[in-house]
Amino acid sequence: MNRGGAWAGVVGQPEVVAVLSAAAEAAASIVAGGTPAPGAMTHAWLFTGPPGSGRSVAARAFAAALQCTTTDDRPGCGTCAGCHTALAGTHSDVRVVAPEGLSISVGDMRALVQVSARRPTTGRWQVVIIADADRLTEGAANALLKAVEEPPARTVFLLCAPSSHPDDVSVTIRSRCRVVSLGTPRPAAIASALEDEGVAPDVASWAASVCGGNVGRARRLATEGTARERRESVLRIPLALKRPADIFTCADQLVSAAEGDALTATEGRDVAEREALETAMGAGGTGKGTAAATRGAKGALKDLEKRQKSRATRTQRDSLDQALVDLAAFYRDVLVTATGAAAALNHPDRAGDVRTAASSWTPESTLRRLEAVLGCRTALERNVKPRIAVEAMLTHLQRG
Repeated sequence: MNRGGAWAGVVGQPEVVAVLSAAAEAAASIVAGGTPAPGAMTHAWLFTGPPGSGRSVAARAFAAALQCTTTDDRPGCGTCAGCHTALAGTHSDVRVVAPEGLSISVGDMRALVQVSARRPTTGRWQVVIIADADRLTEGAANALLKAVEEPPARTVFLLCAPSSHPDDVSVTIRSRCRVVSLGTPRPAAIASALEDEGVAPDVASWAASVCGGNVGRARRLATEGTARERRESVLRIPLALKRPADIFTCADQLVSAAEGDALTATEGRDVAEREALETAMGAGGTGKGTAAATRGAKGALKDLEKRQKSRATRTQRDSLDQALVDLAAFYRDVLVTATGAAAALNHPDRAGDVRTAASSWTPESTLRRLEAVLGCRTALERNVKPRIAVEAMLTHLQRG
């Protein structure tokens, strides 16, 4: 069972919560001048697990427990100032690095390492959470390694990375971290968490059954109509590819939807960032000083536009990748049905379409279709143009 408090958001991971709770107790003992058991608490942690398992959520909950000031219960009460501000992202000694673009630069990491070397100001520990440690550039990884090798006494590094790509975090960094492995939450645990958030039981059960163990995806499907519509349009594709012309129609739908998601997610923020930067650099004023500041702002604006473009590209790729995950799961369900396997379907609400496909395609052609989807994901990771990669994939799906 979940312990509640700061750990309430860590869904379906009781073993992980137990380990982190024990470490937080050891950390509290260190702050109080005690000597906990060797290895109970360490300065560097690596949270791994499949997408949606809650790696960064667990890391943030652990950060809250480390900053917890309660004396009446185990660390992680969820209500004290330390827990509340850490969970809300406003604690002065908890820093979260979540790359908005495709990678974390060496400059960003060096600046973070400098800050992490300071003693805590208001909290008990200086905590650094790196939400996508697999996106560290080589230079950024080297900068982080130096800090992890010689950590300040009261600094803790919490790295998060998907278990599907363990080699994306350098072996030298991994070897200096205590690894916390999260599993895929069970549908019942996800449904229970959604109900606790006010979602109707039938909606929570459906969302948990089709989210593939991704808690965030389940939450979006349960609460956002656009997410449900997007999923429906993607899952109509396998049986809609009847003619070669359908390839281009479906490709346009997939790519345009991903571009639309990126625009919706970033447009308002882009404008606000640009206006804030222009104001800071003296836009709208008068006089020679203002004119000089405006000229000097051109370089800063160019850097901002570059970061915004990178953020939009990542958002588009993430959206398109989710569509490919749904497609791959559909073809997996067809294989399960065709072979009579006793495994649960990833898309139980599309069982009718799955049976239709299983009766029309051979297992071999279904497997080739699944491989085409996985190949498209690989192509996108290698920076192939989205439309080219998607059209190539749909050609294979149409031909079988």
